[in-house]
Amino acid sequence: MTQWTSAVGVAQLARQLTSQQSRPAGPGTRKPPAYRALADGIRLLVLEGRVPVAARLPAERELALALSVSRTTVAAAYEALRAEGFLESRRGAGSWTAVPAGNPLPARGLEPLPPESLGSMIDLGCAALPAPEPWLTRAVQGALEELPPYAHTHGDYPAGLPALRQMLAERYTRRGIPTMPEQIMVTTGAMGAIDAICHLFAGRGERIAVESPSYANILQLMREAGARLVPVAMAERLTGWDLPRWRHVLRDAAPRLAYVVADFHNPTGALADEDQRRRLVDAARSAGTVLVVDETMSELHLDDGIDMPRPVCAFDPAGSTVLTVGSASKAFWAGMRIGWVRAAPDVIRSLVSARAYADLGTPVLEQLAVNWLMQTGGWEEAVAIRRTQARENRDALVTAVRHELPDWEFDVPSGGLTLWVRTGGLSGSRLAEVGERVGVRVPSGPRFGVDGAFEGYVRLPFTVGGPVAEEAAARLAAAARLVKTGASTGTETPRTFVA
Repeated sequence: MTQWTSAVGVAQLARQLTSQQSRPAGPGTRKPPAYRALADGIRLLVLEGRVPVAARLPAERELALALSVSRTTVAAAYEALRAEGFLESRRGAGSWTAVPAGNPLPARGLEPLPPESLGSMIDLGCAALPAPEPWLTRAVQGALEELPPYAHTHGDYPAGLPALRQMLAERYTRRGIPTMPEQIMVTTGAMGAIDAICHLFAGRGERIAVESPSYANILQLMREAGARLVPVAMAERLTGWDLPRWRHVLRDAAPRLAYVVADFHNPTGALADEDQRRRLVDAARSAGTVLVVDETMSELHLDDGIDMPRPVCAFDPAGSTVLTVGSASKAFWAGMRIGWVRAAPDVIRSLVSARAYADLGTPVLEQLAVNWLMQTGGWEEAVAIRRTQARENRDALVTAVRHELPDWEFDVPSGGLTLWVRTGGLSGSRLAEVGERVGVRVPSGPRFGVDGAFEGYVRLPFTVGGPVAEEAAARLAAAARLVKTGASTGTETPRTFVA
């Protein structure tokens, strides 16, 4: 007997629905009845995973008051959802979300499509590129040659292989940041690093300040850890952080942690300048906030003549405020799940001690592969390949979107892997839903916000180029036409496309 396993607060649901429905309607859009709009809004939240399956919804009277609609409207919306299989109810137990039989359970984030789906679906959900060969193969071969001595040990290195810790420390030192191996812990990707940091510094109920928008998977990780997210709006266009807002939040909310992406921010592509970095570190230090800086995009500068600012940790010489997270996933390959944390030695010791109750350590072979790349110069060669791929894809995607969707607005970033696009007044959630039906998978803006923000945006990664980018833009344009005409409940069959 299915019953609810969690509950959605009425204030939270009202915020999500209000944000979703506040975008201006496109030309020619048919306005649905109020109950239908409410039912569609809840259904989209369930399909996107922003409201979990088996989550108890507020009572009809509560939701009606929060949304300033009649109870009859809410009752009719709930009845429509029950008829469609998105809601179940039982007297005395309330109503909880569901998915119709045969529908896949929605994920909280967009997971990569399986290879067999790529012939008919263009996947713009995952900001990751294929491996930069031949360097992946060479790195694995080099790692296998260096593996035998490690095979005679227990294989558990909670802080990471000593050779890789030494290599990473030397790379920071060459960047002008004197670093010892004792300041490095190797992790399972950047997600593993940030998960460990959150568990050490921010218990359930602790505040974490985050950029708004921010990286969707990190936001969800923090929510699952029980954090209270405090959003801080980015500055206009691609100019980095809004420092007056940051100072206000750090002073008034006193968050335990703050998470930022200074280099080619995900999803906007913004690059914070040196003055912003210095001032944010000073503000965090004054507030007693630990600043977690994600550097996973830092090597992906795509345009010539970019004068990259110094790392954020350069403005924290004592090492008391900034924790730096790096990763091989974006600069090299997402399948290489190697990340790291640079912090003060006492913080690293605490992270390593806590790891005994988490994943124990990071796979040895992958660490050897990354170390081989960095030791031989293969890393620089592979990153150069990655930059060329991303630059060509970015330019192709920008040209295609401007041609197919001239009313969509965006600034072209000088690095990173993502384009943050304003969709001309259309709902990003509805575009994402309809896009799957016409053969293009795209994450909607609310995935990158807190409580339903950014409904009028989508994120487009630089993962496809040439004819595939043109086809992706054409399919997005088809989805936009369906959303504009109110035909988002129809079904379209995408044609097979082979790159």
